[in-house]
Amino acid sequence: MAFFSPVYQVIAVPIEKIVPNTYNPNAIAPPEMKLLYDSIKEDGYTMPIVCYYVKEDDQYVIVDGFHRYRVMLDYPDIREREGGMLPVSVIDKSIDNRMASTIRHNRARGTHDVDLMSNIIQELHELGRSDAWISRHLGMDRDEILRLKQITGLAALFRDVAFGEAWRPVEDESYQEEPEAVCLEASLEEKEAARKMR
Repeated sequence: MAFFSPVYQVIAVPIEKIVPNTYNPNAIAPPEMKLLYDSIKEDGYTMPIVCYYVKEDDQYVIVDGFHRYRVMLDYPDIREREGGMLPVSVIDKSIDNRMASTIRHNRARGTHDVDLMSNIIQELHELGRSDAWISRHLGMDRDEILRLKQITGLAALFRDVAFGEAWRPVEDESYQEEPEAVCLEASLEEKEAARKMR
């Protein structure tokens, strides 16, 4: 069966049936939000928002397009002109794949709140997704995933990581403490060398 992109089945949905997701880490500064409003005011909605339909609640949960949704909520002139209807493209995916879709949409064009990104990594981990899955589906390298895991500070995120034993310093009987001035000078030299390496 041939793949059929959701954009070919855009529907008009009343804004009251649309709800934001709880995990979107994308942020837009006020000037860009105003620019988005100006764009929608001048050109109309040129792209649908992407949603997942929850049949039991009769609601559309936003996967991508939260700020386009916010424009209609925040600007009565847009809401009135559009008749309170938003163009929606519906995808049918599990929550982990919807999270991945949100991140892919955002990373292609926006910025992310680091704390919210860390929370997403944690949630995906709790859903049983491996670092390899996260890397493949969110377009992140292993170091980026590790840094985001470290921000949450949860040991559970590292339970599958193999750690070696830490080294232990050996007491050196011949070591004598250098005078404070010499230590300070060495410290300044180290700082200067580190600055040049950046």
